[in-house]
Amino acid sequence: MIQQKGMGMKQFNGYLLIGTIALSMLSQGRGAIAIAATTTTPIASLETQIPPAKPAQVSTPVDSSFSKQRPEDPLPTDYRIPTLQRDNAGNLWIGTWLGNITRINPETGNVQARINVPSQTVGALTQDATGQLWVGTYTGLMRINPLNNHITAQDITLPPSSRVLSLMTDSRGFLWVGTDAGLTMVNTDEARVVTTLLDLPGTSANVMEVDNDNRLWVGTLSGLVEVNTANAFPAGVITDIPGQTVQALTLDAQGNLWVGTPAGLAVVDPELGEVIRYVGAMEGRNVLSLAFDNNQALWIGTQEGLFSMNPYNGEVLGQAHGLPGRRILAISPDTGGKIWVGTNEGLGWVSSITGRALPLEGLVNPMMLNQ
Repeated sequence: MIQQKGMGMKQFNGYLLIGTIALSMLSQGRGAIAIAATTTTPIASLETQIPPAKPAQVSTPVDSSFSKQRPEDPLPTDYRIPTLQRDNAGNLWIGTWLGNITRINPETGNVQARINVPSQTVGALTQDATGQLWVGTYTGLMRINPLNNHITAQDITLPPSSRVLSLMTDSRGFLWVGTDAGLTMVNTDEARVVTTLLDLPGTSANVMEVDNDNRLWVGTLSGLVEVNTANAFPAGVITDIPGQTVQALTLDAQGNLWVGTPAGLAVVDPELGEVIRYVGAMEGRNVLSLAFDNNQALWIGTQEGLFSMNPYNGEVLGQAHGLPGRRILAISPDTGGKIWVGTNEGLGWVSSITGRALPLEGLVNPMMLNQ
């Protein structure tokens, strides 16, 4: 359940909250300030041809052996869910460390399909402007048609590194691929690498977000980097973020960036190019994931659980109890009437109506179901 502070009903900024559910909201304005810092970094342009796709391996319906470790797995079973993606049809795609991605009906939790991937570990998911699903693994990139679950491109080798950590599409439809060694831009129509940023400040592109002015922001090991999507040049670097390593990134209704690090949570004005606020309630917490719901309540995934917050005054509204794992790696709010949550022990969800939190059987470590 969501553990509330004080009374069960709250009001903030024109919202009536029952638990953590906002029933109405006020429109918000947005200021305009110009960014300052700029740098130039050489870019290598590449034209990499993609090998033809191999036949998809899809199993539907799912058998009961999913939660068992496969005999060929060299490592112990890892049930973590590092990435979630709601598609245009409202389905939820789940990236796992079990050698596959899974699609479920988010209203019922029923598994609709499972597609095996070449790598044991999936690091990122996103959907492009044409509806194609992109899957980043620790051995490269692949593309899937979600209408028939067919793999339409795979074994896409990325020049800096094939260990994909993040994916983001820009306003022109190009796919940006963040790896542990830099950043690559991909033409989604041809599944072809176009440009690679060889010297990304902070090296590892952990997370990405596109702001309201179509600037690409990349969270790295040493801060937040603005990248000009027209030429793939870094246009500014913000390094004075407590904790430095950016692990989570999301955009609010006013166009500000919320930045999660091992030391807590900060707010950045992308036009000013600087930190404008530190969130005291999250100080010292290891923030791993962030997402706003449709009512602009902020969901914060940490090393020690999932919290909901009033972003206007920084008040923590509650904490979810009952999820399969404590480390919250991915959040998909407003999906099938639930907040879906990827944890280190599998998939869980929080009811948008009651605040009740539960694991999803079949996509969690079975040992967590008995606790």
